[in-house]
Amino acid sequence: MPILRTLRDGLTPTGLIVAASFFGAALTPSMMPREPIVQATLAAVAATFGYEVTLLARSVWRYLELPEPRGRLWTLWLLAACGISLAIMVYSLSKAASWQNATREAVGLPPLESAAPFFIVTVGVLIALCLWLVFRVAGALRRAVAVVLDKMLPGRVGVVLSIVLVGWFLWALVDGALVRNAFRMADTSFLAADLLLEPDIEKPADPEKTGSTRSLVKWEEMGRWGRHYVATAPTAAEISEFWPDKAVDPIRVYVGRRSGDTAEERAQLALRELIRVGGFDRSVLVVVVPPGTGWMDPGAHDTIDFMLGGDVATVAVQYSYLTSFLALLAHPDYGVDQARALFNAVYAHWTQLPKDSRPELYVHGLSQGAFNSQATLPLFDMLGDPIQGAFWAGSPFFSRYWSEVRDRRKADSPAWRPKYGNGSLVRVMDQYGGLEGNYAPWGPIRAVFLNYGSDPIVNFTFDTGFRPPAWMASPRAPDVSEKLSWFPVVTMLQIALDSMFALDVPRYGHYYIAPDYIDGWAAVVDPDGWSPERAEALKKIFERRDPAI
Repeated sequence: MPILRTLRDGLTPTGLIVAASFFGAALTPSMMPREPIVQATLAAVAATFGYEVTLLARSVWRYLELPEPRGRLWTLWLLAACGISLAIMVYSLSKAASWQNATREAVGLPPLESAAPFFIVTVGVLIALCLWLVFRVAGALRRAVAVVLDKMLPGRVGVVLSIVLVGWFLWALVDGALVRNAFRMADTSFLAADLLLEPDIEKPADPEKTGSTRSLVKWEEMGRWGRHYVATAPTAAEISEFWPDKAVDPIRVYVGRRSGDTAEERAQLALRELIRVGGFDRSVLVVVVPPGTGWMDPGAHDTIDFMLGGDVATVAVQYSYLTSFLALLAHPDYGVDQARALFNAVYAHWTQLPKDSRPELYVHGLSQGAFNSQATLPLFDMLGDPIQGAFWAGSPFFSRYWSEVRDRRKADSPAWRPKYGNGSLVRVMDQYGGLEGNYAPWGPIRAVFLNYGSDPIVNFTFDTGFRPPAWMASPRAPDVSEKLSWFPVVTMLQIALDSMFALDVPRYGHYYIAPDYIDGWAAVVDPDGWSPERAEALKKIFERRDPAI
């Protein structure tokens, strides 16, 4: 019968079961808590993916001319599949609250009474149906093209070519009409925000400050976050709470993206300004690579200013107006080029200074800034005159040195806090520690990674789609729920989505806080007279200061 044949071609009982299973798996614990709308969207995407993959497998099955259920047997199988799928959905929705609470417990949040199961299933099914319709339209378009090609080419050649042509058309439509325009609109809006002069941020009156009337860097061109970074630096009076006898104003140099046409021009401007304000006369100099928008984390920079009594200079250059994720997609080379140009300019000048009077030189980066810093640090080229160390926080999973440390860790150490070599060069810490242990003494270069175990940006890998990631092995990080289970494809989608909400909970995910920076900086710069008591005193000061985000 034509109706049954059409129904059989459009439905796959096995696909319903797979889709329901993927829907339920998407509701299981992950790294970060999720709102019901996010749960519904993820579950819908996962279910659609599972269904479409099953359809693809069925097409291969038919191409191989293998037997299929037909007639009454197919009808019975469909009814059974509907019952099984409904049971899976009901069970998953009934467990959604407890699964979500397992994640919330791991990151220190209070439990939910309900995970809004009716909202999740309603919105999730609607989104899944919309996605299903998109695939059906794409399939109809592919068949229409195949009919035309069939008149000119052998049948199977036409089928393959129709898939290629329709795939290319859809990609060009999305990439050209949607993605590029979206990036253009985002770039325009972020630029507008960058141009905004905040009324509560005053231009420095001190001529020795970057952005002042005598500065080589124009205040208006420093960008929103650059102006905020320079204007809100802790003063000597504030730092005197921690260093009563020797506090000075720290030096901060920041160059906005609009301050020069090229990465090299901006780097040279930063170097000249750093020389003008006496940055090379301080005891410590830090070359910082900010994340996408140019934001500078107070938790990272205010802490080292206090720790060293203000006797520190930091220099940074903005490379994008977009967020790190958008900047990476829109122009991935910008950040790397700018990081390389800035470090090379500062390092070249630093190596020409007398070794007994020049500052100790360090590099620092957070998130995308950590990736760009690691991608450009010329390790072998500077071995003859090395810098003193590096401190990277929240290194994305694809970062150069973090990948090396994680993948070549000692067998007895977990992937979320790996031990690398003998610990004389590299150590990895989280909010629970990691810097102390059975390590060799620090060598002349100290590198510290600060990564939280629940940070999806650090822990995401594409192979999670087909095998459990190493960070899920026992023992797990304390901030990752033991109830988090691995599912093919679904877990990869979960972690990818978690990355979008990784800044929601302080001291978990991708939200790094001052107390943990304090321990990391102390390990890297090794300040004179440092002790656990001094560390605790500084942490108490920062508990009273405004949060970073």
